[in-house]
Amino acid sequence: MKNCIASVLFAGHILFAGPSVRGAASSAPRVFRSDPQAMVSERDRALAKDPALEAPLKRLLKDADKLLDAPPLAVTQKKHPSPTGDPHDYISLAPYFWPNPNTPDGLPYVRHDGRHNPETKEYDAPNFGAMSGRCYTLALAYYLSGNEAYAERATLSLRAWFLDPATRMYPNFDHAQLIKGVNSGRGTGVLEADRLLDVVDAIGLLQGSKSWTVELNDGMQAWFKEFVQWMYQSKGGQDESAAKNNHGTWFDVQFVTYLFFVGDESTAKHALEEAKTKRIASQIQPDGTLPLELARTNSLGYSVFDLTAFTHLADLGRQVGVDLWTYQTSDGRSIRAAADYLLPYLTGEKKWDRSQISKFNESSAIDAFRRISARFEDPKYTQLIVKLREATSSFEYDEIRTPLQARHP
Repeated sequence: MKNCIASVLFAGHILFAGPSVRGAASSAPRVFRSDPQAMVSERDRALAKDPALEAPLKRLLKDADKLLDAPPLAVTQKKHPSPTGDPHDYISLAPYFWPNPNTPDGLPYVRHDGRHNPETKEYDAPNFGAMSGRCYTLALAYYLSGNEAYAERATLSLRAWFLDPATRMYPNFDHAQLIKGVNSGRGTGVLEADRLLDVVDAIGLLQGSKSWTVELNDGMQAWFKEFVQWMYQSKGGQDESAAKNNHGTWFDVQFVTYLFFVGDESTAKHALEEAKTKRIASQIQPDGTLPLELARTNSLGYSVFDLTAFTHLADLGRQVGVDLWTYQTSDGRSIRAAADYLLPYLTGEKKWDRSQISKFNESSAIDAFRRISARFEDPKYTQLIVKLREATSSFEYDEIRTPLQARHP
């Protein structure tokens, strides 16, 4: 066990420190889920053939090699048309809504929380997720190896999804998570836009490539400026911003990240300041529970999901001097309280006695607690990470995917 803890602590020097939009060395990538200087260190280790990085880097490059011949995905490659009939509209189905058994045509669809309708696979969400994952994998492989072939394929994919007039996606989610027989889209669909978090970091990793031109960079900046405006002004965006559960927290993570990406630091800082009362004080109870997540049929999964968003948001706040990590209300509501509430259930010290109709994926808690461990000097968090890693069937290259700094300065 001691050796396992030591290995996690070794990985801790690359634990997430949040996005840096200023003050980084010119050679550091402009990324937002990782610390730019830690990324530089990872690249130096890769180029120096550090034995500790050999296995995860090998897996990364193997995955990237498989993508070199994969044709680009596009929003126009849809099986079903959007409500407008325009192929450039993004369209997806609300995942927990199913055909109505009491009507001949199955309309209106009815909700079964926690049960995924397989019809969702016939819409844009799967291709959207695959596109973002592919782009990030290829961009990271390029950044760490210098192989221009990876960058060329990543830029081809980004151009096809976002910029090519024949295949581009409009910068909105007006028709995301629609419910058949009820609406043509809803605010909760904005949650699916979190795949764009990988896209903006991929762009940062591609900056040194000859494939990433000024024209492409300007095009992506323009796309995200329109998308941020849509998030702020549309009914769907406003509904999601007003959500009092994990949807609201993830909205803020996205909104702030994309604001950083387009250079609007002042608006991002304002949103982060609001998160103290709008998110932490309103969602987290003094005992650390998240009531709206506990009410779900997969309550442990959703509690961890919301905690993960809080930790992302707190790391984003550090970049503009907004301290969400240690913010606490007078009655004890804080991110750390939420983490400490969940901790004994994740270690196995306590048994989760609330609804969890799907098997809980223990690896889903690693990201949040890696970040928490990086912020607070407490071995219980590191020990949990060791346990969670031991419980997972496979080890991904997340230490180089999302490098994080170990401690606050």
